Amino acid sequence: MSSPSWRQRWAVRLVPKLAYVLLRILYWSNRIHYQLPERLPTEPVVIAFWHGEMLMQPYLYLKLRPQPRRIAVMIGTHKDGEYIARLIAYFGFDTVRGSSNRNPARALLGALRKMHQGYDIAITPDGPRGPRHSVADGIVAIAHKRHCPIIPFTVTASRCWRLRSWDRFLIPKPFGTITLRAGEPFSVDHLPLEQAKDVVAERLGRDCHGTLS
Repeated sequence: MSSPSWRQRWAVRLVPKLAYVLLRILYWSNRIHYQLPERLPTEPVVIAFWHGEMLMQPYLYLKLRPQPRRIAVMIGTHKDGEYIARLIAYFGFDTVRGSSNRNPARALLGALRKMHQGYDIAITPDGPRGPRHSVADGIVAIAHKRHCPIIPFTVTASRCWRLRSWDRFLIPKPFGTITLRAGEPFSVDHLPLEQAKDVVAERLGRDCHGTLS
């Protein structure tokens, strides 16, 4: 494998910084509504959200768990994953590299190791390449092995763009209203794989969220 060019090296350094600045601008230029669960487990949990709704989720986690902020985000080993890993590092988040498509065993073991250390795990069940709003086996495998609850994260925006990507990635527009919702924790311990995946999809909502323009 050839080494990255100087342009690629600079892009990896600069793009996450610019993305973080833009993300803060979007956050402060919108009215933010939080909806949080009535009960929150003290033990590590799995945080789940659709790939296309990941942009504003760091703020929801910081609201959900002001202290301690110990979370590791499962990120694919593809090139875009490096940009995402560097971006979320600005929020103080750790990462677990791997996905259901590449190195699934590595990703699973890394997630379980982090949870054993007291970290929450964030995962996009339909990431990194879809299909959109599908649920891969990984989230259920983690929940089964750790006997831990899952908390669904969703976002709605009164004004936003949707990219023409496979996940229809959501970017809120400035001067609107963003609602960040953390649902009630739920368990899939008692369910077989396929039924558990259906429950995860149902809790996240298979359809688009928000009013888009």
